Amino acid sequence: MHLFTIDHSSSVPLHLQVETIMRDLIDSEEYQQGKLFPNEVDLAKRLGIARNTVRQAINKLVHEQLLIRKKGVGTKVAKNRITTKLNSWSSFTLEMHDKGVDFQNYEIKTSWTLADQDIAEVFGINTDTRVLKLERLRGLDAGPIVSFISYFHPRVGLTGNEDFSKPLYEMLERDYHTVVVLSKEEISATLADEQLAAVLHTLPGDPILLRKRIVCDPGDRPVEYNIGYYRADRFTYAIDIARK
Repeated sequence: MHLFTIDHSSSVPLHLQVETIMRDLIDSEEYQQGKLFPNEVDLAKRLGIARNTVRQAINKLVHEQLLIRKKGVGTKVAKNRITTKLNSWSSFTLEMHDKGVDFQNYEIKTSWTLADQDIAEVFGINTDTRVLKLERLRGLDAGPIVSFISYFHPRVGLTGNEDFSKPLYEMLERDYHTVVVLSKEEISATLADEQLAAVLHTLPGDPILLRKRIVCDPGDRPVEYNIGYYRADRFTYAIDIARK
């Protein structure tokens, strides 16, 4: 049995401490082999914390698709998932500039919205908290290629009046003293619905590359939750992974 404790005197929130414990368990051999995690009640008792705090941490890892939770069965490590930290990354503008690609903005708009369950879990905030939403449609002269939807943690202090045509992370550091150092990414495939097809100038049912990105500061606190929809016929996402 794993021995783990919570530091109640620490300034690190309890749910983040639980999340760290759970990530260690996910990497352990016995749970990689399919052993069920302790249930929420048992974990809460062993750690001396509220069950809701444990649930918040587990929900985050389920959302990242590191854990699978089945009603009446339990929670275990998700199989056939690869989580990797990229050696380097930057804003999309700089990423394309480094490749010599001259992307253009077809549309940029901001609005305030209430956090839904997914956004609340990523940011660790209450649902119905107001968050800034940034929508950007970008592409080449021939037409749009990618639609980005970003949500920003309220602590950043964005107003919605910023110049989002400029490199995003440079602006955050320069104007809001918010440094981002880590991108947690999930890449999957989906199909364009009628609305997305209209935005990306493609056909309903065409393949779309879906990338979800959680961008964090040096304290591993989420700053941005970004969802990108790429035309699969116009964009390829390549990752170099070095063998250890």
